[in-house]
Amino acid sequence: MASAVAPRQRSNSVRDALERIETDSAHHLAGPFVDASPIDTRPSTPTRSSLTRERSRRKGPLVVLPNPVVSTTTLWSDIVTLNWTKVPSSALKLLCIPIVLWLNWQLFTPGTANPFKYMLFIQYRVGDSEKGSTLYRKGYGDIAFLAYYVVVFSFLRQFLTLHIFRPLALQFGIRKERTVDRFAEQGYAIFYFTISGTLGLLAMYSSDSWYYKGETFFNSYPYWRMTGFMKTYYLLQFSYWLHQFLVLVLRLEKPRKDFQELVAHHIVTLWLIGWSYLVNLTPIGNAVFITMDISDAVFASAKLLNYLQMEMVGNIVFGIFVLVWTYMRHYLNLCILYSVYYDFDLIPQWAQRWSPEEGIWMVSWVRWQIFVPLFLLQLLNIFWYVLILRIGYRALTKKELTDERSDDEDDGEVDDEKED
Repeated sequence: MASAVAPRQRSNSVRDALERIETDSAHHLAGPFVDASPIDTRPSTPTRSSLTRERSRRKGPLVVLPNPVVSTTTLWSDIVTLNWTKVPSSALKLLCIPIVLWLNWQLFTPGTANPFKYMLFIQYRVGDSEKGSTLYRKGYGDIAFLAYYVVVFSFLRQFLTLHIFRPLALQFGIRKERTVDRFAEQGYAIFYFTISGTLGLLAMYSSDSWYYKGETFFNSYPYWRMTGFMKTYYLLQFSYWLHQFLVLVLRLEKPRKDFQELVAHHIVTLWLIGWSYLVNLTPIGNAVFITMDISDAVFASAKLLNYLQMEMVGNIVFGIFVLVWTYMRHYLNLCILYSVYYDFDLIPQWAQRWSPEEGIWMVSWVRWQIFVPLFLLQLLNIFWYVLILRIGYRALTKKELTDERSDDEDDGEVDDEKED
């Protein structure tokens, strides 16, 4: 009897885990769709008119949540303690230093090589293409560009979340500190991913790989000459993900329960970005960027609408998100995996060798260096996809879902207070 019961217990473990995740406010995927911070704390579901009245009422003499206070003394102390990642004024001062130094060099030593240009602008021009655009190669000075724009993204994120999106959340009547923070985080995500997704499509449109022509990822290798637009876009994406890794490691966003999985995801993402840039496979890297950024922009929009309790619009956007996620994260990603596996041999014979000094890296094992991390990301996407479909199914079929998730959110708030 014991041996008969044990397998059944194991067979339900995955289902039980998914059930817990669906109503877990501390999970990065399911959590945002738990009723987070009721704008109207009454038990009834708020209507649009009641929300309007509540917002106008809350503009009165209610307690306004201040921005988080970070202890800061001098710029040097902020550099040493990494507080510049939290204090936008310190990040802005750091940004101004290379600009001032670059201007001084230009004014007082004209005609000589300015070393600060590597931080501010892309470098290593190699000529012009047949279409008239300026072409660039990669170089060690790109590291300085990456470092500088990590600070740029630090300033941009902290300034927008603290001074734009947090006040906007308060204007909409959100008062719980945790939900105000989440609202600000998703506002920044919409801002960034909408821009980056659009730029990624423009970069692909101006290349031979439009629209997801997998064979072009390899048949014209090596792609060591990039347009100025492509190189700038690629390095900015690299800087963004380096900064996001800092956000996770420094816990600038309150960690959810799947914190370790998110760290692993960011490590794999940085691995893919760095490797594709190093071995001159930027077209395939751009293709992956687009699938991630557009779906993340729609996902963040659905989260934001849930925080605002705009139920009808939120459900519509969530439905759109499911369609976009299915197409971007699965169909297109599987097309990319198919291309890596089957089109890799389209690389010209003369380029199927290891010659870094010539920008050629395509020996046979590199196929798996590209395929494996993409496959791992796809497995993670499939797990999330199952969870997304279950959330959608329960929202459509179980009318009591909202109340259950509201209770879970309240429990989560108590847990947060204990942790604090």
